[in-house]
Amino acid sequence: MSQTQFGSKAASVEFQHVSKIYGKSVTAVDDVSLHVDAGELVTLLGPSGCGKTTTLRMIAGLEMASSGTIKIGDTDVTNVPATDRDVSMVFQSYALFPHMTVLENVSYGLRISKMKKSEIEDRAQSGLDLVGLSGYGARLPSELSGGQQQRVAVARALVLEPQVLLFDEPLSNLDAKLRRQVREDIREIQTKLGLTVVYVTHDQEEALAVSDRIIVMNNAVIAQIGAPRELYAQPVNEFVADFIGEANLFDAKVLDVVGSTAKVDIGGMLLDMDANGNTQGDARLAVRPQAINLHDSGVSNSLSGVVLKASYAGSHMEYQVETAAGQIFVVSDADADRTVGDDISLTFRSKGPVLLPPA
Repeated sequence: MSQTQFGSKAASVEFQHVSKIYGKSVTAVDDVSLHVDAGELVTLLGPSGCGKTTTLRMIAGLEMASSGTIKIGDTDVTNVPATDRDVSMVFQSYALFPHMTVLENVSYGLRISKMKKSEIEDRAQSGLDLVGLSGYGARLPSELSGGQQQRVAVARALVLEPQVLLFDEPLSNLDAKLRRQVREDIREIQTKLGLTVVYVTHDQEEALAVSDRIIVMNNAVIAQIGAPRELYAQPVNEFVADFIGEANLFDAKVLDVVGSTAKVDIGGMLLDMDANGNTQGDARLAVRPQAINLHDSGVSNSLSGVVLKASYAGSHMEYQVETAAGQIFVVSDADADRTVGDDISLTFRSKGPVLLPPA
């Protein structure tokens, strides 16, 4: 069996006004509508309790929607049980059978489907080849590292050739270096095979690294959907700005709007920027810590400040600076030479600040 056969059945996923209510009053997912294209990797991202895992489990059929419609491809699967949906899920716990070899674990789902023995072995071996575990088939899971066990779980899901492949916090049990490696492996396999993947994580860096698009969830609803760069550069509200990476959030005053450009006052510093739907009056501004420049004091049209904290973080310096606009968190080059008590001036890079759309 050739590797390129995997993923050939990739299908879209659609939610139409889907809600999930537990008991009489606990709303886990509230009127969610979304669309995942066939062959796309979309991440559900958000804090604990936001509804992302419940959404994933409703795609799998492990939870049934209280209302709304769920489609996989052109098929309405809203009331179809998990056993009759053409999806596979990779769990954070790996869920490998400890008494079975790696090859037996990978082929388990195929054996249940009554496939011919020769085809089962062929397909299972192709799955191991695909995840870089050729030659590991005779080992037990206990003889593998955490990263290798997760790859076995991925291979076991892939060999079933599902229409949709689901990942539930797949990297949370791995250390930082392994997380980077395995997420790169998952993204490479998904891209190579054109798989439809829905991926759940609470890790913003992980989501930014692997996704075609990200669905940010908060309090059971969708806060924003977009490509990673779009969410980082153009958050639609304070929650998204603060959750996707870090952001300094300020009160600002829009002095004037000409066309689509606003003149904005932040603590006495004047900036021209995209009005983003704002009109004259009070507004909120988000600025990434990396988009702030440090200068010696006295620079014109800047925020004057005093360094409250300075922390060396290896690849960069982190500063807390007190200004007229409030405390600001700044990330600067590792060779920046500012110490606690220094008087400094801050300016924003041209693509740094974003006026948040009015609520």
